[in-house]
Amino acid sequence: MKVVVIQGPNLNMLGVREQHIYGPMKLEQIHEQMKRFAQENGLEIEFFQSNLEGEIVDRIQECMGDAQGIIINPAAYSHTSIAIRDALAAVQIPAIEVHLTNIHAREEFRRKSITAEVCAGVIAGMGPFGYHLAMIGITQIMNEIKAAQEAQKQMQQQG
Repeated sequence: MKVVVIQGPNLNMLGVREQHIYGPMKLEQIHEQMKRFAQENGLEIEFFQSNLEGEIVDRIQECMGDAQGIIINPAAYSHTSIAIRDALAAVQIPAIEVHLTNIHAREEFRRKSITAEVCAGVIAGMGPFGYHLAMIGITQIMNEIKAAQEAQKQMQQQG
């Protein structure tokens, strides 16, 4: 099973930008932790980061037929991008949205995520550990879907 991790604008600046808000950990360090989890759990994992909305939409669409789960931090696009929301809805691949900070405790304009509406779950405010929680969550969801598909296949073969 494959998980694609999609990181939105400015996340390439983690560890540099506003450390008092986002912490000192760099994106590469977060990805290394996620790689270890994937290896330990027999998952394939791929990472993508872009500051451009259209590239994020393209990468989500490319997941069709290639990935069984998406972990996404749309960053600022969470609050503004109908295009990313629509792409997540269109591919019908379970997605978990991650935010390093608690968006509900921040500025008013950050409190609503329109992309979250089409995600299986949202993890916010847990810092880099949120990505680990997302890995656990997406693994569980993918395993449940796989088990349901296998059960349905068995029922079709029997009947």
